[in-house]
Amino acid sequence: MSILLLLLSVVLIVVLTARYNVHPFLALLFAALGYGLLSGMELPLLVQSINDGFGGTLGKIGMVIVLGVIIGAFLEHSGGAFKLAEAVLRVIGRNRVHEAMGIIGYIVSIPVFADSGFIILNPLNKSLSKKAGLSIAGTGVALILGLMLTHVMVPPTPGPIAAAGIIGADVGLVMLLGLIVSAISLIVAIVYSKQVAAKTYIDPNPDLTEAEVEEKIRHAPGAVKSFLPILVPILLIVGKSVVEFNQEEGHAGPWFVQLLSFIGTPVIALAIGMLLAFTLPRKFDRSVLSTTGWVGKALVDASIILLVTGAGGIFGAVLQNSGIAEVMTNALSGASLGIWLPFILTAAIKTAQGSSTVALITTASILAPMAATLGFDSEMQKALLVVAIGAGAAVVPHANDSGFWVVTQLTGMDIKTGYRLYTVGAAIVGTFAAFLVFIASLIL
Repeated sequence: MSILLLLLSVVLIVVLTARYNVHPFLALLFAALGYGLLSGMELPLLVQSINDGFGGTLGKIGMVIVLGVIIGAFLEHSGGAFKLAEAVLRVIGRNRVHEAMGIIGYIVSIPVFADSGFIILNPLNKSLSKKAGLSIAGTGVALILGLMLTHVMVPPTPGPIAAAGIIGADVGLVMLLGLIVSAISLIVAIVYSKQVAAKTYIDPNPDLTEAEVEEKIRHAPGAVKSFLPILVPILLIVGKSVVEFNQEEGHAGPWFVQLLSFIGTPVIALAIGMLLAFTLPRKFDRSVLSTTGWVGKALVDASIILLVTGAGGIFGAVLQNSGIAEVMTNALSGASLGIWLPFILTAAIKTAQGSSTVALITTASILAPMAATLGFDSEMQKALLVVAIGAGAAVVPHANDSGFWVVTQLTGMDIKTGYRLYTVGAAIVGTFAAFLVFIASLIL
């Protein structure tokens, strides 16, 4: 009954938004309330899920969205993003933007959460796509799929490294196998983005003509200066991950390690990036910081993304607190499926409650006590088990995943298109990654 209600809830969201043009915030809220009431949740728990889901989701990613959108606004209005696009296109060629975005996303998401990485890189993706005359649907899907692959399979991303610790797998071996599997899967992601997603045309920036873009490039800051608001936050976040990965647990470390741990948190790193973005205009005018200036307009744009993302958090929290993950776990944990069991179990939990990290940790906790019984007893088998769990955590992002709303809102996809391009693409790439793990389990 819980699984049927979940399917009906997803259908309700799609119908309300795609057919009746209801705002996604209302559609998600109605779906969450309907699911909670029909599933028999206690009313106080339903109210708590709504409050915690909205506040908890925005508490984790809200400031990152706001700061990222402000950085994007300065890159866009100053012409810096278009200057970057011109420089990158000169190197990779007009026909290789999908490859560039997929590879950049693949690298960035090893230390950075996929949602944050997409927000940071979206201005560059928009300008590259605009300059090359490509649909942002294809390049946006290439970017998010590249981000997703390392996010779920390669330590030191929190999900994979937590799963490796719970299973007792060698982190170095997990990292090596995860890099190989995700790199091969990236090829599929790029092909899918170019051959399928790119067929749906969405203008990267419908407010600007090609002539206006050229005018912005003429008055834009240099490419290196324009790249700093993106590069510096990424380097700071990567640096924090590296030092904390090598830091002894419970040991604060020297002052410079503590400093990097502070400035490398996504909020502080993006705040530094925002300050660097303030230097992009050739002549700084304080009016750009006003409610009617670049910052004011950026915050209006951010408010819509925040509301929809928060509503997605409500839907996810209601599902999580309803116990649907346990229902799917009980239905699948007794099956004899070999290396496919961790993939299917993680995919079911991910689909049910939305968070890849939660799905990774939950599945690892379920399978850890029975790993040896299931045949995952050697170091290689344990590492393959973790990567298989990671592949499952990519399947499938939909309305209860905050990343789904970040991608659709920032690229201008409607909900139906988001399901058709991003959700299906993630399912294909995640399943392909699981197939690679299955082949490796037969050889290694």
